[in-house]
Amino acid sequence: MGGEAVSGAAQGAHELEGRRIAVVGLGKSGRGCLAALAGLGRVRLSAWDAAEDALGGLDAVPLDAAGHSEDPADLASRVLAWKPDVVIPAPAVPETGALFAAVEGAGVPLWSEIELAWRLRAVDGGEAAPWLCVTGTNGKTTTTGMTASILRAAGLGGLAVGNIGAPAVQAVTQTGPHAPRAFAVELSSFQLRTTHTVSPLASVCLNVADDHLEWHGSREAYWAAKARVYDRVRSARVYPVGDRQVARMVEGAPAGARTVGVTLGPPSAGQIGLVGDVVADRAYGAGRPDEAAELFTLQDLTHLAAGPGLPAHVVWDALAAAALARAAGAPPESVRRGLRDFAPGRHRIETVARVGGVAYVDDSKATNAHAARACLASLEEGTAVWIVGGLAKGARFDGLVEDVAGKLRGVVVIGVDQEPWRSALARAADVPAVYVDPRSGSVMAEAVAAARRMAEPGDTVLLAPACASMDQFASYAERGEAFAAAVRSLDG
Repeated sequence: MGGEAVSGAAQGAHELEGRRIAVVGLGKSGRGCLAALAGLGRVRLSAWDAAEDALGGLDAVPLDAAGHSEDPADLASRVLAWKPDVVIPAPAVPETGALFAAVEGAGVPLWSEIELAWRLRAVDGGEAAPWLCVTGTNGKTTTTGMTASILRAAGLGGLAVGNIGAPAVQAVTQTGPHAPRAFAVELSSFQLRTTHTVSPLASVCLNVADDHLEWHGSREAYWAAKARVYDRVRSARVYPVGDRQVARMVEGAPAGARTVGVTLGPPSAGQIGLVGDVVADRAYGAGRPDEAAELFTLQDLTHLAAGPGLPAHVVWDALAAAALARAAGAPPESVRRGLRDFAPGRHRIETVARVGGVAYVDDSKATNAHAARACLASLEEGTAVWIVGGLAKGARFDGLVEDVAGKLRGVVVIGVDQEPWRSALARAADVPAVYVDPRSGSVMAEAVAAARRMAEPGDTVLLAPACASMDQFASYAERGEAFAAAVRSLDG
């Protein structure tokens, strides 16, 4: 079942004694790293960022050096001039940028905040609380949250960390009787790229599709970063049956852990899948090979549907979460209870309101084509008015539009990267499209008004942008809040 409640010292603290560690990028994860390292009192620290004002509020951290530069090459040079033993870059620092090239060229290790968290995790009796790791292009946050909910139902005090919630480096160093006994860890490709020694109890890659190519430089580099989630797994490598891209990751991973497939069909031995509307486990049971344990039913997930149908991706996420939690010893009744108790986070298939017989759904967290496609798949043909656009991150949308055209009554395009959408929508001539001027001071209000004019009773106006938000909004959350505010301002 992994480790028990932690109450001892940080496992790897002694390894860092006397080492020079540079933290580059002073957002939430960077500041979390500095706070954790400062608490050790045995390391020399420096802090760096592109913006001068990012250096504020660090008075309590004993820094050996600090600096800033808007020029990435100059910043990299300054960091290396300090002669660090380790560099911890923020997730926003791209693999294709000057820092990675300079630091790796100098032979200095790059660690993610996740790598530091693993090395500093607290131990009890020689063991630390196990990690259940989740990555994928789409569904990471939902699956991680479901896994944590199941772990809590099993009495393991499961906590969701990583690319969700508080920095992992703060959570996994907690001690005392109330410290979590297991962690559900969401991992982005950014974090995995510089993670080296993490050895999870179980891991899953939910799916992989083109995303963040501007950060990694190529789809091969993106795939390779995701594949790292299966390195050093101790118990179970969970994978979606039929996904050749993910199967290739599992096949290429080092030996030493079992593989557990999840499927929407009846499960074979070693798999968890659907028999009618019942999810059956043929992977972790202790009985005969032809026996299966009932984990939950589709009825246990109906509270997660935005409309009359249960999206297939929600079922996939629940299957993956169940498989991870079972690796940690969660009994079937805890799987069912945890999924029933799970409430999705904001801006993920969230029905904001129904106005004039039209549902307005916020899926602002759908920041790539894979996520947007999954959400549209659950809607009836010809009933979606789709609000899209933002930062395209180098992606094209021809294939996405072709796949979902039958679902659409119309499209409203926001954001600054409108050319990829104009190109894709030109191929769907029978789908009307409205383009909101990127210079508008009321982008979302105009988008919602345009969508309302297109929609008919029974339709769904869906914000699933398939793009990042930072061109016109501070985050996907702010974009979702702007959508909700615009919907609330509509007259019934």
